[in-house]
Amino acid sequence: MRHVDFSPLYRSTVGFDRLFNLLDNRGLADQTPSYPPYNIERTGENTYRITMAVAGFDETELSIEAHAHVLTVKGEKSEDDGASASEYLYRGIAKRAFERRFQLADHVEVQAASLKNGLLHIDLLRNIPEAMKPRRIAIAAEAADEAKTIEAQVTPQQVN
Repeated sequence: MRHVDFSPLYRSTVGFDRLFNLLDNRGLADQTPSYPPYNIERTGENTYRITMAVAGFDETELSIEAHAHVLTVKGEKSEDDGASASEYLYRGIAKRAFERRFQLADHVEVQAASLKNGLLHIDLLRNIPEAMKPRRIAIAAEAADEAKTIEAQVTPQQVN
């Protein structure tokens, strides 16, 4: 894969460092883990939902943390200390720990999280402040019926 050098853009932009770092790290996609699988869906104009398949984990074994535009979901399965006397012939359900990170855009907040039927749902809301929302500016028009006087004419009554 080609590597793009963003250093010329650093000289002419301010505040886009995070964007360039994301683009640089995008080339490392082959190294990102694929477990657990997840979906990202848009549920409304400013609402999103991340759904992760975390079969075998319960609420106490999962943690969700949002900090500095990064949403981190961790799962650590507690080990059974020989509580089960059975012997596994085949173990296909993963018990491995995981950590999945999601980059959040500015003004995206985590609203809620729920676990149902082995699926972890994380609801997100993009909450743009009023000062940053586009607003319509009214254009004031001058009254067209006002007559503008360029020269005054002197009437014979004003002369006397």
